Amino acid sequence: MLEEAIYTAADLMTRDVAVAHPEMSLLDAVKVLAHRHISGMPVVDDAGTIVGMLSEGDLVRWHEGYTERQARWLDMLAEGHDLAPEFVHGIQEQHRKVKTVMSPGAKTVTEDMPAREIARLMYANNIKRVPVVRDGKLVGIVARSDLVRALAERLGEMPEAPSTQRQTVDEALRRRREEIARPSTAR
Repeated sequence: MLEEAIYTAADLMTRDVAVAHPEMSLLDAVKVLAHRHISGMPVVDDAGTIVGMLSEGDLVRWHEGYTERQARWLDMLAEGHDLAPEFVHGIQEQHRKVKTVMSPGAKTVTEDMPAREIARLMYANNIKRVPVVRDGKLVGIVARSDLVRALAERLGEMPEAPSTQRQTVDEALRRRREEIARPSTAR
């Protein structure tokens, strides 16, 4: 259906993109997601380059992110070994940063990519959103909901089907029975 449409990423994208920074606290990132009613956002570095994506799925898995070394130190603490409180606090604070839970890297598209190609990319990579870039810098984002909105607009533009195509199965069967039951006058 989107094949016939000439929508591009520039037509569909949200331009006011919420972003996170790798050093941003998870609490602040979660607040942005909740406030903007979004399920994910790009993570950009100081230069504005996309370094990853942060999604609800990443947040659900955040507790799995301890490194083997951090887990060993936490095990030592649990076993009663004394570790400096500053050290333990440092591990905990480091773990509460966006960079520890984000998915590194991101599939991106350019503004001129057709909607059908964006849909294929999302499907093939099992992703829900793609950042739109110009000269390597973020200019927008296209989410699956943007594709659905474009499809709805496209379907709204299509002419209505003839009434014969809109009949129910029961109506079609009833009409066929009536046609068969009518005496033929052309004998």
